[in-house]
Amino acid sequence: MAHLSFTSNDAIYYDYHEPAGDTGHTFVFFNALTGDTGLWEAVIGPALREKGHGTLAFNFRGQTDSPFSEDVRLDADGIVGDGVALLAHVQPEKPIFVGLSIGGLFAARAWLGGAAAQGLILINTLRRDGPRLQWIGDALVQAVNVGGLELFRDLYLPLLMNEDWLSENRNNFLKTEPYSSLDSSSGIYKLLAEAGRSADWDLPYEKLSLPVLVITGLQDHVFLEPAVVEEFTHRLPNARRVDLPDAGHLIPAERPESLAETLLAFAKEID
Repeated sequence: MAHLSFTSNDAIYYDYHEPAGDTGHTFVFFNALTGDTGLWEAVIGPALREKGHGTLAFNFRGQTDSPFSEDVRLDADGIVGDGVALLAHVQPEKPIFVGLSIGGLFAARAWLGGAAAQGLILINTLRRDGPRLQWIGDALVQAVNVGGLELFRDLYLPLLMNEDWLSENRNNFLKTEPYSSLDSSSGIYKLLAEAGRSADWDLPYEKLSLPVLVITGLQDHVFLEPAVVEEFTHRLPNARRVDLPDAGHLIPAERPESLAETLLAFAKEID
């Protein structure tokens, strides 16, 4: 566990484990905006390392243990730039980028920006920008303005997560305490308001010539548009799909064991 510092007030937290041998890859994880490294480290990271692979997980500026200056704008270009800088600093062996949700967009843009990778895994990433996606992004900011992350989760988790997860975790949400707004100067607020709204979803898919795995949770009722996923996958020169009928949007939290097996299989395909 370490930090890559940019200034006295700006740094990104990361957790790096080298591959155990020459045949191992390094899986580099790009978070969603409201996530952190814990999502990867609970099950997935240990499962990959058990098979000899390395892992590199990091938190964007504004996420847990990654401080930022008050005047720094936490936008999409900055997140991608930080990721590229971290990769240049760590120089992981045989990297495979893994991005969850908007994290897949950041991972793709990092590769397009010159960061080396042997493969790219997009987990519930493919979507078309437009009024619907922009409305969702603005509504997320409105929700945390009114009721913080608690209201955001209560509203959106039933649409994002699979039925089994909802049944098992229902008692952890919808508390009776009053909601309170999220501090507009906090990192998560700024990421939702700035990175989420500034992201350019118009990827040049035809230029992503590296092996790409598109993983889709079919119980995602917010971002999944099957026709869009089909269209954009066909635009990728070297891609295949894995659809998970028993998962929603946050697959690392919902089906971590299945996801780890899928990542391991993709590494073997690359080899």
